[in-house]
Amino acid sequence: MCPQKTAEKPRFQSILIFADGASSGNPGPSGFGTIIAQPNGTVVELGRGYPRATNNQMELQGAIEGLRYMRETLGSIDLMTDSVYLIRGITQWIWGWRKRGWKTAEGGEVQNSDQWKALLALVTERKSRFGDQGEIQWHWVRGHRGVPGNERVDEIAVSFSKRYPIQLYEGPLLRYPVALYDLPENTDLPDSDSREKQKPKAPAYSYLSLVNGVLQRHQTWPDCEARVKGRPGAKFKKAESPEDELRIADAWGLPHERLPPRI
Repeated sequence: MCPQKTAEKPRFQSILIFADGASSGNPGPSGFGTIIAQPNGTVVELGRGYPRATNNQMELQGAIEGLRYMRETLGSIDLMTDSVYLIRGITQWIWGWRKRGWKTAEGGEVQNSDQWKALLALVTERKSRFGDQGEIQWHWVRGHRGVPGNERVDEIAVSFSKRYPIQLYEGPLLRYPVALYDLPENTDLPDSDSREKQKPKAPAYSYLSLVNGVLQRHQTWPDCEARVKGRPGAKFKKAESPEDELRIADAWGLPHERLPPRI
């Protein structure tokens, strides 16, 4: 496997996988979310919570579970993730780690080596079993930018990390409420030297919650959490700007006029 190359946009004839992870505390209560859409028109969602793990561990686990689920299914795979760590690890860093006996270039232990080994085994097995017909392409999508599939796996992962009830879907693509194939044109990794990568995480502009079809805006996370906690089917999302609020409303299928006025 070579370093990440420019990938073609996924098409309906490939298996499409979205994977994401979340951790409250990093490490802390955590969870992963995975969505798998097959060319036969079926969709399945996977997710699970863990008592204590890091965000990177859950990003890895989401990919592992998706590939494990499709282990014996022929077909190329397009795997979508917002984790640069996951893509650089599996396409670039892992070969040096393995060669050095799972040591870093500085001689330290590779973090999450058990998961990296499990992921590499799945990738290698798929290549051995299916050859080019089982190719995996790794695509980077920018998190929290309105990509419907990525927003949904984030929702699943966060719900499991916070122990909120969430119903996982399994059924036909035609009835699935998420526009999985609404994908960005460019899914290349950002430049590793990009200044954007060094920017601190943007503060919250607001938090949005959707409960029983009623949308509310909150100034703090505790206020949002108090409304959605324990409410089946509730949705919640941090917004970084007014434009981000509109993107979230679009992802939830809500008209912009449903946004409450900001006080």
